Formats: sequence, C-alpha cells, structure tokens
Amino acid sequence: MKLISNLPGPLLVFLGAFSLSFGGLIVKLFEGANLWQILFWRSLFFILVVSIFLIFTYKKKFFVSFKKSGFPGFLGGIILSSGFCGYVFAMYNTTVANTNFIIQTQTIFLAIFGYFFLKEKISNITLASIILAIFGIILMVGSDLSSGQISGNIAAFVMPISFSVLILIIRKYPKIDMVPLQLYAGIIAMVIGYVIAGKIIISLYEIFLGFLAGFFQLGFGFILITIGARNTSSATVGIIMLVEAVLGPLWAWLVVNEQPPLIVFVGGSIVLFAVFLQFITINKNKISKKISD
Repeated sequence: MKLISNLPGPLLVFLGAFSLSFGGLIVKLFEGANLWQILFWRSLFFILVVSIFLIFTYKKKFFVSFKKSGFPGFLGGIILSSGFCGYVFAMYNTTVANTNFIIQTQTIFLAIFGYFFLKEKISNITLASIILAIFGIILMVGSDLSSGQISGNIAAFVMPISFSVLILIIRKYPKIDMVPLQLYAGIIAMVIGYVIAGKIIISLYEIFLGFLAGFFQLGFGFILITIGARNTSSATVGIIMLVEAVLGPLWAWLVVNEQPPLIVFVGGSIVLFAVFLQFITINKNKISKKISD
C-alpha cells in the first residue's frame, strides 16, 4: 500500500480513470445475465477488493474505521450505491458513449448544488458551461428517443447526481475518511441486485466478467482515484477523469463494434467542452484566492 501511496497523485487518478473506462465494455460482454445479476456479482467482488484494502490499511482498526465514518459515511454509501445501480442500468440500456459523456456532467451538477446548498456564486463562465452542457445533452438524448434508449439515458444521470451529492457530504465533513462508505455502497448495491434478480446463478464466464468488473475495473478504479485525489487538486482530478469519457466508447467500438450516431459524439464533445470551461473557472477562483491571501 505504501508503494501505491508514494506514486504521484495525478498518475494514480489517471490509472483509476483508465480502469473505470472498461466498465461499459465489460457490461456489454455479458450474454445471458440480466442487469440485476450483473449488479450483484459486480458488487460482490467490489466488496472483496475494498475489504482487502481496508484490512491492509487499518489492520486491527478495521471496524473502528466504520465507526469513525458514522452517519455521514453510511449516508454517503447509500447515495453511492444508487450511482452503482444507475451505472449498470444505463450501460445495459444505452450506449457506452452516452453513459460516459453524461457522467461527466458531474462537474456541472456540483456547481448547481453548490449554489443552492452551499450558497456558492455561479460565475458567467459557469452559467455558460451549464447552458452548453444542457444543449449537448439534448443533442445526445434526443438522438435516442426513437431507439428505446431513453430510460438508459435517464438512468445515466443518477451517477453524476449521486456523485455530486456525495462530494457535498465530503465537503460538509472533510475530516471523515470516506473510503469505508465504498464498502457500504457495495453491500447495498449487492443486496438490491440479489433481491430484484431473483436468482443469481449465471455462467462461469459471466462470473469471471463480474470479477473483472468489481475487483479490477471498479475496485481498483475507485481506490486509486481516492488515494490520488488526496494530493491532486479537484480541477486536475476532473480533467484527468475525462479520460474515462474518451476511452470508454473507444473500447466498446474496438471490441464489440458499438458505433453510436455521429450526433452523440457531437453532443458529447459539447458536454466535455462545457466541463472544461467549468474547470477553468475552478482554477481561476483558486488562483485569485491565493493572490488575495
């Protein structure tokens, strides 16, 4: 664990985003399993890798870490689990490109939620980025109205919204270690998958895919980003996370030949540009604050 912690923060965030980018491809590779069975097995192996990480990190204080996270950690786990469910549902019912581009709107939601709940002002650049993002999303979602993928597009918004709410909780309680909440999220998502799926028996091939998705893609992705973000500015983290939006559709295109309409990439590019504008605002505000201090 010390070896990982000693690596540069931005590199860890990049490796985490690179790992997460395979999520859509793995979901598309499932053949007979329904989305709730996928959620169950993915969450089960995610629980395994997070448990191993927490045991190595806290050792005998493993259970103490959950006590310290308290109610904020438990609430954060519930919120994150809804994002896990929305992600699998979206990948199962719409394109990888749509889901990945929509997820990047988390920065826009952070600005909106910050305005209403933290009384943070919205600059002209932020307002422009919000309008651009909405326009880009309309182009993307509108292209799929006739193809029956609208439910997947709507579900994709659960991830950025849940992530934004989670960040608000972290900012409200900055001294609480939020890694344990990932275990809460995994357990809750696994239970939801088990209850709705009815039966969880799937082929060994698909169990292996669940292992890849939960242990490596999601588990390593979240752990690396969590560690790397400690020494990396939030704006830098956000920019690096765009790697997921770019690579996700690429893997789906190369392996399963999923080719969304051109309008999806046009709308997605507008969303990414809007997010980039928001990052410029964040950096500008931080520089201004340092100068004033």
